[in-house]
Amino acid sequence: MKTVLQLCQNYHQPFLDCTRQYAALFAGTDYRVVTVFICGDEQASVRQSAAADEVIFLGHHRDELDGLKRHILREIRSICEQYDFSVCIAHRNKATYLALMGTNLPVFSIHHAFGDFDRIGRRLLSRFYQKRLTFFAVSNAVRDDIQCKLPFWAPEKLHTLYNRIDTSTLSQQLLEREQARDLLGLPVDSYVIANVGRLHPDKDQASLIQAFAKARAELPAQSLLAIIGTGKDQPKLERLCEQLDIASDVIFTGMVPDARKAFRAFDLFVLSSDHEPFGMVLLEAMVAGVPVICSDSGGGPEVIEGIGSIFPTGDVQALAALMINASRSEQDHLRSGRMRERLQLFSDEQARKTFWAIPSVRQQLGEASPDSV
Repeated sequence: MKTVLQLCQNYHQPFLDCTRQYAALFAGTDYRVVTVFICGDEQASVRQSAAADEVIFLGHHRDELDGLKRHILREIRSICEQYDFSVCIAHRNKATYLALMGTNLPVFSIHHAFGDFDRIGRRLLSRFYQKRLTFFAVSNAVRDDIQCKLPFWAPEKLHTLYNRIDTSTLSQQLLEREQARDLLGLPVDSYVIANVGRLHPDKDQASLIQAFAKARAELPAQSLLAIIGTGKDQPKLERLCEQLDIASDVIFTGMVPDARKAFRAFDLFVLSSDHEPFGMVLLEAMVAGVPVICSDSGGGPEVIEGIGSIFPTGDVQALAALMINASRSEQDHLRSGRMRERLQLFSDEQARKTFWAIPSVRQQLGEASPDSV
């Protein structure tokens, strides 16, 4: 039996779903997938969500990933002795390091962020192992960042494979509007503009708050800004709301488990990040049929092209104008249809077609492509 080794540092979201996405690439093939989570104790729910043929939990703590990681390398080598692996899929840099040092396999290295090759050590490691390495980026923006940092890298070994979403499953899990608002503590009759993400400078919720303050007088009555998430920026953001005299119109919900199920609570979703590799929350908003606005930074515009609005990163005035325009739009049925069509580009089916059409993939894995391709 042909087998794929998949290495991931931990199963915290979004990486649990990422492992599911890559296991799904081999559906309908004669390959089986063994997913190894380096950190984290064994959990039945994680085993099920990973959707692999087999899941192994090494049970390490994140602190053990510093340094040379010799004991983890020994465990990975031991696993490789038990299986006849054809290739290793490694998510992010530490898993890629372990895959390169602990195996002799071809490595498909998945990159979810900007700046992965800012460190000279990572650039040197990539150059040394370039014959075994193929890079996959979650957006063209991340792909271009890699190519810029590694100008020697062959383009045929650097590809974009978008993050994807299980539209059918998430649609079934979505709460109805009133249930979702009850979960988030939002009034039933308010017009709600929302942002979901950690409260961090990269997410630039400060510009969103300022834009909401500028637009407030022209938005529907009882409009609210709901910010879902936690992070170090929360005290600063709360002070900003007080300074702009909108504290009573901005709700910080804190962390909400499975917040993706509550997106029907929103009338408008805004991603204001100044450093966004992809923007999974945009797909989640689209599944719920919520209008989307996104900054022009990173991969977000690639996600909402043709179905959402884009503003220059940090341009408070432009964002305020788009929020006002969105609140006055009445083309819900047309937008929902375009969203459903757009979401097909970020599906497991489309990803399989893209993945198995890549020559270097077929070279490493043979012609065992899914029946659907």
